[in-house]
Amino acid sequence: MTRGEFGIFLSGSYGVGKSSTLEHLADRFAEADLPFSLFDVDWFHRSWPPAPTDPRNILTEADNIRAVWSNYRRTGPRTPISAGVISSVEDHRRYERCFEMPLRIMHLTASSEVAEQRLRGRYTASQRRALEWHLDDHQRLARELHRFTHYDLVVDTDHSTPAEVAAIIFDHCVP
Repeated sequence: MTRGEFGIFLSGSYGVGKSSTLEHLADRFAEADLPFSLFDVDWFHRSWPPAPTDPRNILTEADNIRAVWSNYRRTGPRTPISAGVISSVEDHRRYERCFEMPLRIMHLTASSEVAEQRLRGRYTASQRRALEWHLDDHQRLARELHRFTHYDLVVDTDHSTPAEVAAIIFDHCVP
């Protein structure tokens, strides 16, 4: 690990704009000619059925992230930029072990009304089950994330576009 090297992790409940902000943050890094690699954490644990020894697929997710990160690192130094959920010190440590560097956690928030509106816009009629699950759980997860206090920055996304949120994070993280 190079001195001063760190990753950026966009954390938040469902519907706060993590994935959309991730894309815009990548654009900011590219425009500044700064090397990066993107990780939407959901894609590293989406498999079924989970192993009996890993019912939440977190071990599989960590192994997958480490493997992809290793491939990216072979192309040269870069900043990992991730979107997912860090709700505990254990989660934070697991992701830091995956990337072998400290992570700056950006907590994205949104009101229940805005998050629900965004979730309803994300899913089609054939994805009703996924929509209902996310609607049922997003407030619980938001409360859990509110109790975790190890954030480098908290950004309310209610009245900001993903590009504006990305600009705030970029300005906070890049000197």
